[in-house]
Formats: sequence, C-alpha cells, structure tokens
Amino acid sequence: MIAPVLQVALGGAIGAVLRYLTGIGVVRMFGHTAFPLGVVTVNVAGSFAMGLFIGLAAHRGLTHLSPFVATGILGGFTTFSAFSLEAVTLWERGALGLAALYVVANVVLSVGALFAGLALSRSLAA
Repeated sequence: MIAPVLQVALGGAIGAVLRYLTGIGVVRMFGHTAFPLGVVTVNVAGSFAMGLFIGLAAHRGLTHLSPFVATGILGGFTTFSAFSLEAVTLWERGALGLAALYVVANVVLSVGALFAGLALSRSLAA
C-alpha cells in the first residue's frame, strides 16, 4: 500500500511542476490573455497524454505504472485528464446517457461549488 501512495505522491509533484511550467510557457509565448489559454493548454495536453498512456499501457502490459503516471503525473498536471478518461470510458461502454450526465454534472456542480465557496468565503471575510 505504501509503494503506490509514494508513486502517486512523486508523480503528483512532477505533474504539478509541469503544470506550473506549462502555464509560464504559455504566458511567455502568447502574453497574458483574457481567455485562460494556459488552463486550456494543460487540459488538452493532459487529456491527450492520458489517452496515449492508457492505450499504450493496456497494450504493452504497463498498467502497473498507472499510480505513478495516470494518477500521479497526469493527475498533478490536470485532473481534467481523469475526467476525460471517465467520460470516454462511459461513452465506449455504450452508456451515452451516463457519459452526458457525468460531463454535465461535473461542469455544473463544480462551477456551482466554486461559486458557493466564493460566496461563503466572502461572507466570512465581511
């Protein structure tokens, strides 16, 4: 149990650093923009990397690396990659309604929770 937890921790640290550096790189390339281009870049790149890793790991018997790579590095880089993987998995299993519900529920509930957290923090600070 300790080994996978350490793999996730190490991978998460690597992924978080990669996310930070990617954000800096995007700002250096395009400047500060009104559109959150750094976040989109990280989400798209992380989702692509998740698909690439999951596909290769399944075909090459490397699923034992999932705690380090999928949960750790890619989870630290962007949790959107895990979200994308779950949505596609539901879709590929033929659960189209559940896939749609999963996407809508995650987006609506997460954005709603952020608004609720902001409202609470502002009321506590007032």
